Amino acid sequence: MYYKSFVLNKSKYLVSIAGPTAVGKTAAAIELAKYYNTEIVSADSRQFYQEMSIGTAKPSAEELAAVPHHFIGSHSIKQNFNVGDFERDGLAKLNELFSYHDVVLMAGGSGLYVKAITDGFDNLPDIDPSVRQSLNETFAQEGIDVLQNRLQQVDPEYFETVDKNNPQRIIRALEVFESTGKPFSSFHKGASKQRKFNIIKIILDLPREELYERINKRVDLMMQTGLLEEVKQLLPYRSLNALNTVGYSEVFDYTDGTTDLNTAFELIKQNTRRFAKRQLTWFRKDKDNKWFHPSDTEGMKTYIDNFIAANG
Repeated sequence: MYYKSFVLNKSKYLVSIAGPTAVGKTAAAIELAKYYNTEIVSADSRQFYQEMSIGTAKPSAEELAAVPHHFIGSHSIKQNFNVGDFERDGLAKLNELFSYHDVVLMAGGSGLYVKAITDGFDNLPDIDPSVRQSLNETFAQEGIDVLQNRLQQVDPEYFETVDKNNPQRIIRALEVFESTGKPFSSFHKGASKQRKFNIIKIILDLPREELYERINKRVDLMMQTGLLEEVKQLLPYRSLNALNTVGYSEVFDYTDGTTDLNTAFELIKQNTRRFAKRQLTWFRKDKDNKWFHPSDTEGMKTYIDNFIAANG
């Protein structure tokens, strides 16, 4: 599977393993990476950050040691690292990895970030800083509800899939609309960019009750392994966009004294379940996705091998 030098071309294959949070992407991707003797690029927009581990359910030290991973703890929360940056840096990393691998794995549930690598985006317009400042001031003074309502009015399509508790995502969509008069979702409908490699898209899913139970158990484990302590250490940085996300926002409310700890963790479970539902809505839109139970890695191997045989 290894080559010392290779001009990037269509004999290379990126296998994207995506799906809702807690479905089992990490375990499946590691097994596949071992089978193909390759490496994993993460497309989880929260696991990029060094300071966020427990609340983002990063792979364990043992999992990270099992096969090489990229974009896990690669950035600080103090850095501005957006989906455009990931498209640029992720493609550069793939270019490097494909110089000595025929197959590379990508794993993650952040739909925008997966799409950035597999399909690319239309070029987004430059934003007047005053528009962004105005929206940030609205968020600070009036809260996220006002922004949510505005986005629902001007871009109901994106509103259905966005993480509604993430002000960074909502503000980004609104600033594009305010600057162009066009909904943010309209910039995601252009023709896919040509990639210099084949793309195999796999989505993992479970029956809803089983997925929700896995989510609940994961949040319980986060509480037991020190999420509260992790959040307390991040209090000085709570205004940073990276921390405006499920698992952190709810615990910040507890540290503010606006809720009790049990309620905070129940809200994490509830908001994570809602997020998983939106992730599935996003992934169902792409008809190229092939759906698997996370335990069916043998079926995934057969599907990938057959795809390579048919296109090689």
